[in-house]
Amino acid sequence: MTLRVIEILKTVDLIAAEDTRNTLKLLNHFEIKTPMTSYHQHNLETKGPVLIEKLKEGKNIALVTDAGMPGISDPGEDMAKRCREEGIPVTIAPGASAGISALVLSGMEARRYVFEGFLPTDKKERQTVLKNLEKETRTTVFYEAPHRLTDTLAALLKAAGDREAAAVREITKRYEEVRHDTLSGLLEYYKANPPKGEFVLVVGGMSESALRQEEIDSWSSITIEEHMQKYISEGMGEKDAMKRVSKDRGVSKREIYAYLNKDK
Repeated sequence: MTLRVIEILKTVDLIAAEDTRNTLKLLNHFEIKTPMTSYHQHNLETKGPVLIEKLKEGKNIALVTDAGMPGISDPGEDMAKRCREEGIPVTIAPGASAGISALVLSGMEARRYVFEGFLPTDKKERQTVLKNLEKETRTTVFYEAPHRLTDTLAALLKAAGDREAAAVREITKRYEEVRHDTLSGLLEYYKANPPKGEFVLVVGGMSESALRQEEIDSWSSITIEEHMQKYISEGMGEKDAMKRVSKDRGVSKREIYAYLNKDK
């Protein structure tokens, strides 16, 4: 909690809170008397327009979420979009973000990463995310609730194979824990030890060398002659086709030439 956040919460006209009961504890701690209203996933369609009208009237509203950064995997995203569409200015008083914090705590590759948040509940969207994970070379960050953790770990294991992973929970709280293992190791552990608290799962990416080998192996189902014919039928000359085939198969152009001319 920064001094700027405290000042904002004291001076705005209204606080829109994901859970007014939780936020009240925070306000009481800092002796903040600003009025509150609920704004959460289940009432954003009805409450969103009401808040927009108050903003248009000149009111200043602060949006507070239960945990983490507002707008990341919570209804704050919807409010920011509504404000943009209405030309209403928005600013941010940054605080901790669970995804970034977990990525740092995991000690895993952080230069390039993908944030996925919670897996989609829609089956088709969920399968698309899991399918993309198969060949993802960047570290991927997921959010998950304790009652779905083992199911999600099983789904990630099936989609990505037994990757390096970390399960990070209760960040900055009393029972903060970082468990670094493989996906199968984490799944086995949490099946035996029922998970508690909110989790961030950090999943390592497929290595570039493994991805390259997989691409090379994918061409083994056709002969070199068929491979050559594929590119020639697309309009390539023989030399260019030979160059592409050698690259696809991870061998030298000389080897492809020697193979094709072995009976001459």
